[in-house]
Amino acid sequence: MSPRCERCDKPTGICVCDRVRPREVQTRVLVLQHPEEPDSVLGTARLLELALPSQVRVVVGQSWGSLADAWGEPLGNEGWAVLWRGQLPRELSPEEDAAAFLSLDRAGRRSPTVWQGVVVLDGTWAQARSLWWRNPWLLRLGRILLRPKEPSIYGKVRREPRPEAVSTLEAVAEVLAWNGEGDEVRAELRALMRTMVQRARDTAPPGLGKRR
Repeated sequence: MSPRCERCDKPTGICVCDRVRPREVQTRVLVLQHPEEPDSVLGTARLLELALPSQVRVVVGQSWGSLADAWGEPLGNEGWAVLWRGQLPRELSPEEDAAAFLSLDRAGRRSPTVWQGVVVLDGTWAQARSLWWRNPWLLRLGRILLRPKEPSIYGKVRREPRPEAVSTLEAVAEVLAWNGEGDEVRAELRALMRTMVQRARDTAPPGLGKRR
């Protein structure tokens, strides 16, 4: 078995801890990670946590009683949104459906794009759906819909279920940019992932090609 980095838990050949430069952002990010999320080699949630340590929390499980329970501190739902399409409170217009970024309140109305916090579901598509259905409190949050304009940085190193699918890190990078954190944060996060993928191509560790 390939030795792993104690910090990021990735095989040392694709570890990018030497490139991590922690940054401060205003937006809180809560990553709900399914316990059976299979790809510890190319998964990105831990990288996100290392890059934005003060505002990102990754919690592993299948259900929590509330947002506060998942985050681990008292807080309300106001100002939070979940990055998930699923079934919406209303039908979208063609323009809305094609938008690169759409921000809705819990009733489905267009909402300002500045959120205090964002919840992201991490796992395969089936695992993410399971997290959605097991946590009904997510319905009490706003909703963020994202349609990335660029294909995933993964390229051919990992198969994705659909062309517009991207990693957790890429999705959060896009949301943060739309939420006012600036393009620098987006660029740095994407560069970090790009380095990991390039090192994965160079070393070809076991597990490449698995889908999240």
